[in-house]
Amino acid sequence: MNMQQTITPVDGSVYVERPYADATKIGAVFDRAVKAQRAWALTTLEERAALCHRFCDALLRHTDEIALEISWSMGRPISQTPSEVRSCAERARFMIDEAPAGLATYDPGFKPGFKRYIKRTPLGVVFVIAPWNYPLLTTVNSVIPAIMAGNAVVLKHAPQTQLCAERFFQAFEEAGLPAGVFQYLHLTNRDAEGLIGDTRVAHVNFTGSVATGHLVQRAAAGRFISVGLELGGKDPGYVRADADVKFAAETLLDGAFFNSGQCCCGIERIYAHESVYEEFLEHAVAIARAYRLGNPMQQDTNLGPVVSARAAANIRAQMDEAIAQGARALIAPEAFTADAPGTAYMAPQILVDVDHSMRFMTEETFGPTVGIMKVKNDDDAVAMMNDSHYGLTAAIFTRDLEAAETIGDRCETGTVFLNRCDALDPALPWVGVKDTGRGYTLSRWGYETLTRPKSYHLRLAE
Repeated sequence: MNMQQTITPVDGSVYVERPYADATKIGAVFDRAVKAQRAWALTTLEERAALCHRFCDALLRHTDEIALEISWSMGRPISQTPSEVRSCAERARFMIDEAPAGLATYDPGFKPGFKRYIKRTPLGVVFVIAPWNYPLLTTVNSVIPAIMAGNAVVLKHAPQTQLCAERFFQAFEEAGLPAGVFQYLHLTNRDAEGLIGDTRVAHVNFTGSVATGHLVQRAAAGRFISVGLELGGKDPGYVRADADVKFAAETLLDGAFFNSGQCCCGIERIYAHESVYEEFLEHAVAIARAYRLGNPMQQDTNLGPVVSARAAANIRAQMDEAIAQGARALIAPEAFTADAPGTAYMAPQILVDVDHSMRFMTEETFGPTVGIMKVKNDDDAVAMMNDSHYGLTAAIFTRDLEAAETIGDRCETGTVFLNRCDALDPALPWVGVKDTGRGYTLSRWGYETLTRPKSYHLRLAE
């Protein structure tokens, strides 16, 4: 039987394997989802909210087991993974509580002899394709709002974190969700792509690479369905002359290296004003050298392996290419005993003397690396930040709120940060521009992408 394997980056062994779903199972799951959704759409918002809150309770009861599975599956230190379970529940609860506003009926105003209003109605079956880097948080962004809106959900999780799909299913079962409203499938990429064209699918939400995003969009091109794409990033940080330089370095380096740099909104390039450039570098190097790279199962480790040896090789190749073009590496990898070419373990790295002719400063790296450039002024910084085919977040460090807002208005990005980065507030829509994708999740606006407006134009009897 064809099996889906999770190869752990911790030691390169097979951590878990599951059989791929065959055509019979795939068909049965989607038939069940269609039938279940029709009944689920008739439930009240209060009923859905109570059940989804019980889902959160169930997920939290298994925090330790889920955290351990995430660490083994994708390598994040065990000291950090429990917070993803807690954050997942917090984000879910916010979206549950935001549903009345996001799904509210709209009254366009009085018109004599008529009753008029607009409802937000569910789309049907939502197909969610989730990534491995934040396997709970990226999944909950669409799953909970979809279910709260009256949809059914079928989840395909990344092979690297396939157990997270099973954990979501377990939590919904414990919560008492009616059978068929939430299901998961372990699918081959070919089967997943084929399902996008299935008439039982009403909406696709994909989080992952730009290349795969194009495949998803092409697969949906022959149908009139909506597609949400949250794709790659090459997110910049800008340190102005008036910034708290030490704080900026601490925050930006954490944004670059947390989760081994494997975050779509992680900091991958930094532009520091020439008057604070040297000071910023001094702090940044000291911070990078203090990281503890090692086995993620040890509590004192704060930098684990990247997701695979292959990913590490690609990251190293991108850095080596930049160095061959004139960049300089400021961190000695040999200072980190766990760093070993050929494995998933790699030291944090800072490159300087970089420019935008290098792939390292223009293409997504997705590793514990960052490039730092000197800029002359705000105009220079804005030009550099916008010189990208990505646009998810931009982080500005300054004591001047008005200046930050002015710069933010000029940035081609979905979110503008001031004095923070690599963060997500569920009250604000998570949205990208350019090749970072289309559509948005979270906040009350996130419910718009998972529903359609339905107009009621009723002439009253005389």
